[in-house]
Formats: sequence, C-alpha cells, structure tokens
Amino acid sequence: METFQNTQPIYLQIMALIKKQIATSVLIPGQLLDPVRELASTYQVNPNTVQRALSELEREGLLRSERTAGRFVTDDTVLIQALHANLFDDALTVFIDSVQELKLEPATVIQAVSDRLKGENT
Repeated sequence: METFQNTQPIYLQIMALIKKQIATSVLIPGQLLDPVRELASTYQVNPNTVQRALSELEREGLLRSERTAGRFVTDDTVLIQALHANLFDDALTVFIDSVQELKLEPATVIQAVSDRLKGENT
C-alpha cells in the first residue's frame, strides 16, 4: 500500500505512481489494469479519486478504455519512451538542483554517482 502525502492531491499522486509503473515496465503495454474499486481498496482511497486519476491518464493517452473489458496500458511505445525520458529528466533536475546547493565540483559529483551506480559506497 502506498502512503500518500498531504502536499498534493491524492489523484495526482496515484497518477504519478501509475506513470512510474508504466515507465519501469511494472505495467506493460496492453496490460489490463485492476478495476477501479480494487485499486481504491489497494490504495485505501475513495473510488472517485482513482477514477479521476485513471481518467486523466486516459486523457494523456497512457491508458485506453474498452467499455466492457476495462482499462489497458497504452500500446504506444513511443509515448511510453517519452514518459520514461520525462521522468528521468524530472529526477535529474531535482538531483542537480540539490547538488548545486552543495557547491560541489562536477567531477566530484560524477565520480560519486558512478561509484554509487557500481554499488560502491563513498
């Protein structure tokens, strides 16, 4: 179960969670999502909140709805790749902004990131 923050509407947080699941292939193209009521139970939120999140994701093209079958993750791999790139760019921006406040040399930051990605602690 997810713990939602009070800093932003829950439906936006659900959208962000589903976007991350799509971008990281936890939810794969063409996959059927759980029904609204089941997702609401999983997230422990009102079904209307989940409905709003899913409707917005449909509007963005990340989900598609089939009347009697449910909602599915888009098959549009170009859109999914763009989502992945946008999420990476957002994370990178947050990271860079934080590092710049520390006034570290770029080479130090690059080395630390490289070491951490290799599993080495600095």
